[in-house]
Amino acid sequence: MKKFLLFASLAVVMTSCFGQEKKPASPRETVSSADVSVSYGRPSKKGRVIFGELEKFGKVWRTGANEATEITFKKDGMFGGKAVKAGTYTLFTVPEKGEWTVILNSELKQWGAYNYDKIKDKNVLEVKVPAQTTTDVTEQLTITLSSSSMTIAWDQTKVEVQLQF
Repeated sequence: MKKFLLFASLAVVMTSCFGQEKKPASPRETVSSADVSVSYGRPSKKGRVIFGELEKFGKVWRTGANEATEITFKKDGMFGGKAVKAGTYTLFTVPEKGEWTVILNSELKQWGAYNYDKIKDKNVLEVKVPAQTTTDVTEQLTITLSSSSMTIAWDQTKVEVQLQF
């Protein structure tokens, strides 16, 4: 009986110590509108300079953390003034000081942008959008959708891509 109680107690301790899931440092979030949904990792600023330092200008970025961001169009439409077919795409960006290139790529389930050079031939479209400097700091990467646009904001930078359905 003592051995049984010892093993039962040990099992309870092990379950409570190792059975708890840790919250990821960059939680995954999905935002949706009537026509579009975006699933992305939400890294935090944590006192860092984001664009130009953490995320280098001119370098392809996964537009989030961990798995590359995926965007799903529920029907055919326009993305940044260019035609896009209904479906799911990986969303990459190339941040620059005054302008970003926003890229839709058909290769899904990417981890970061590490293999981008191997899949860039699968780009479906690229659009250039102005980068705006904001007075407010956005601590955690935030992507928002409206009926007519997708906005990406982090640190003191914001870009907006026009949507039309």
